[in-house]
Amino acid sequence: MVYMIDDVDKIVEFKTWNDKRKIDELLRIDCKMYTNLGSDSSKTERAEVKKNSRKIYRAISKIDERLGKGFLFAMDKE
Repeated sequence: MVYMIDDVDKIVEFKTWNDKRKIDELLRIDCKMYTNLGSDSSKTERAEVKKNSRKIYRAISKIDERLGKGFLFAMDKE
């Protein structure tokens, strides 16, 4: 199954997946969003992807606080 940004909260709650698999899937969603951006993407589209990334990193923080906070910290340094 292909998961999208709307599935982030559902992925975090999966009982049958281990933490690594959850984080891998969340990062895959994040990567897919950024690879779909192009030089012709508007500022609004870029801002939406950044907002969704922040949502994903917060979700990762629920699974692995240190890793998620690291992603958020790196994002804030941009």
